[in-house]
Amino acid sequence: MSTTDFDRIADQPYESTRVRRADTERRLRRVGLLGTGSDVPRTVLSNSDLERMVETSDQWIRERTGMRERRIVGPDQATSDLAIAAARRAVEQAGLAPEDIELIVVATVTPDTIFPPVACQVQHALGAQRAAGFDLSAACSGFLNALMTADSLIAGGTYDNALVIGAEVLSSITDYENRNTAVLFGDAAGAVVLGAETGQREIIDHLVGIDGSGQDLICLPAGGSRKPASAETVAKGEHFMQLEGRKVFKFAVTAICDVVGEILARNGYTIDDVDLLIPHQANLRIIEAATSKLGIDSNRVAVNIERFGNTSSASIPLALDEIVRGDRIQPGDLVCMVTFGGGLTWGASLIRW
Repeated sequence: MSTTDFDRIADQPYESTRVRRADTERRLRRVGLLGTGSDVPRTVLSNSDLERMVETSDQWIRERTGMRERRIVGPDQATSDLAIAAARRAVEQAGLAPEDIELIVVATVTPDTIFPPVACQVQHALGAQRAAGFDLSAACSGFLNALMTADSLIAGGTYDNALVIGAEVLSSITDYENRNTAVLFGDAAGAVVLGAETGQREIIDHLVGIDGSGQDLICLPAGGSRKPASAETVAKGEHFMQLEGRKVFKFAVTAICDVVGEILARNGYTIDDVDLLIPHQANLRIIEAATSKLGIDSNRVAVNIERFGNTSSASIPLALDEIVRGDRIQPGDLVCMVTFGGGLTWGASLIRW
């Protein structure tokens, strides 16, 4: 996307195209966030490294994405390894023992294997014998969908606590011969522990949505039941992620503004009430365009994309954990997390710290 395109989109006034839903009583018990954790691989893939792999440059990458480097797993690592490490840190910070955990929900599009779920591998490694669990797939919107699911199950009384993880090894589905996608993605995991009636860091609301008419804009063409793996699909590169950057950019800016505007309005807030906005770290230019249209100061927006790239469902919990451990959130702060992704999908969550 050219600078002209970016400026044109950023300068357009924001007008919500969605209908505000009526307020309803959505929970029986209040649910709060007890702890956070994250993990990233040691190996750094810098823009300079990419210059030696594909036709690109550090300047080209930084101008179009805001990224300087990303983390990539080693040959002996998979999604579950990152998820387990992030989970351990979140459970420890929450002051719980693994055997206390009642539910594990993992958001990922890059599981170690099609089955068993990553949640089973996390449960076994932690020794969380009491826990139920499952994986959830909603592309880059996976973590907020998983958070909403766990929150609802705790609020309704099915469980008293839950471990929610977003974990990805996107390097496993990235074509490093395609400069349009090779520069974008990294590997990481982030986790949170939720609990009932905590009296602090309380979840206020969630809002998620999908639009299947745009399902081909961000996709992995082969490897499922529609197009099983074969010599032909491998030869065609159909096991690598594909995306249409210009269309995704326009969708993302609109989706972020719409969902943030709606979730704030239906809970009686405005953008001025938000102390910290944590957007999905997909592209710095998307974040800048959306936050400009929303009218929120950059010092109230969490950005770490320059160091980690786009880590899909891991990006929001990774950023949240960095912020928590850096003491950047104060008691009483209103935190809004917002995302978009393949599907097309989008979502937002509000937390009163």
